[in-house]
Amino acid sequence: MQAYKLKGKIDNAGNLVITDPMQIPPGDVEVIVLQPGETLATSTQKAIDSQQETSNRPTKIKALQGWFQKTQPAPSDFDPDEARWEALKEKHNL
Repeated sequence: MQAYKLKGKIDNAGNLVITDPMQIPPGDVEVIVLQPGETLATSTQKAIDSQQETSNRPTKIKALQGWFQKTQPAPSDFDPDEARWEALKEKHNL
């Protein structure tokens, strides 16, 4: 199976319109539609805002009440995959 990445849009009638020219032989195709969402910066800021709101929330677990108040949100440049990789390297002496 060959994959092609093309640009397109959905018109007012709900039909998919491919806006890029194609050099694909005639025949059946399988279409996967990816709709662009919000940008990484916007979603990261929303996550930080929600962390700040939740850090002030009361909890039923008394041992965690002080912890929630002391925690700080992750920095905007924090990369969880890089942190996991660093932890694994340290754990396994890589």
